[in-house]
Amino acid sequence: MKRIWSRERTERVRRRSAHRLLALLAAVAAVVVGSVGATGAHGAPADTSTDVTTLASSAGCGSAPTLSSGTHTIQSGGTSRSFILRVPDNYDRSRAYPLIFAFHWNGGTAGDVAGGGTDGANWSYYGLQRLSNNSAIFVAPQGIGNGWANSGGRDVTFVDDMIGRLESGLCVDTAQRFALGFSYGGGMSYSLACSRATVFRAVAVYAGGQLSGCSGGTQPIAYLGIHGISDNVLNISQGRSLRDRFVTNNGCTRQNPPEPASGSRTHIVTSYSGCRAGYPVQWAAFDGGHTPGPIDGTYDDGWQTWTSGVTWNFFSQFGSGDPGGGDEGAIVGAQSSRCLDVAGQSQSNGAQLQLWDCNGAANQQWTKTASGELRVYGGKCLDAEGGATAPGTRAIIWDCHGGANQKWNVNANGTISSTQSGLCLDASGNATANGTRVVLWTCNGGANQRWTMG
Repeated sequence: MKRIWSRERTERVRRRSAHRLLALLAAVAAVVVGSVGATGAHGAPADTSTDVTTLASSAGCGSAPTLSSGTHTIQSGGTSRSFILRVPDNYDRSRAYPLIFAFHWNGGTAGDVAGGGTDGANWSYYGLQRLSNNSAIFVAPQGIGNGWANSGGRDVTFVDDMIGRLESGLCVDTAQRFALGFSYGGGMSYSLACSRATVFRAVAVYAGGQLSGCSGGTQPIAYLGIHGISDNVLNISQGRSLRDRFVTNNGCTRQNPPEPASGSRTHIVTSYSGCRAGYPVQWAAFDGGHTPGPIDGTYDDGWQTWTSGVTWNFFSQFGSGDPGGGDEGAIVGAQSSRCLDVAGQSQSNGAQLQLWDCNGAANQQWTKTASGELRVYGGKCLDAEGGATAPGTRAIIWDCHGGANQKWNVNANGTISSTQSGLCLDASGNATANGTRVVLWTCNGGANQRWTMG
């Protein structure tokens, strides 16, 4: 099986990263990250609140694109800086695309992120390019000295300058800018969450620490943190600390989210409750070390990891102009007046869906994303079990991964059909009692296949 990097390279990078990053951690308190300027990406004050529901298209919309996929160089702060751009196939100048920045790790390169290493296209931009299905613009910036020290705010300024160049030459949805990165790249993404909370819609921090500064850091932004419980380069306590800043900023209810036991080789995703509308916080802890691509049940890492799906799902919930992410609420059966419910309030992969009295609990709250998923608990998707397409296939929940068996059409006649199979969500046997199993069945328009949402 291909992995992100070989075991030998993993160990070599781990030792090198540990040496460099521990030195950085010792020095970071002495580094004063200067002000990144009085203005944000488009001249707006960086600390000025903006309405995230504002629908906006960039200056490049409607015009022939002046940028294409490949490596580009710009001047930023008197220094020549570069980035690798990935524009969607069949780019449409009239369509405003989300813009996703993906930052490399300490000693890594923009080419490592854009090329996907030994896993190639499957791991390009941490696997998100594959999941996007040509629905987003991706950028892999190159750090000075293959890092993100952000001295004097130079790397945040570089991001500002890239945004200006990209949005003048391409059609970008300015309400959907995102950033993610691993290790030092996670630290850079965290720095943007602090200093550009009104510019970026959400960030994802993989195994990060406060390495690139935190200028500002008082405003809300949607935040996803992912960290291994046995990370010996950047201890998980550092990831928790970064997360807790935005638990506070976003008005979430503080808690100690569950984390998997050592040796379990599993992960747990927690969606915080009580957060300000449109500003969720998620925390994903896994039994593993310093890697962006853990695979449940193994000691391997690679593109088959669950982290890509969790991150893509987290980002894609934010439809343009809608911080809540589109239709959301209970899904109620027309025949039974009972809700689509995850049995036993389970959050485990494979949990069966059923009918149950509507009670407003989290296991009955669904969100339809722009990519056609129906999400529950923030990180789980309505799933046709095993990717099967036969009538009687169980409707379950599973970690969101962007697969065809997790895409659904909410139809005008009230049915919910699988994009993959064309089968409809069905209350088995026309039953209406609590505990009735929900399956996929040939669409017939019956009352047991009709649902309302909201």
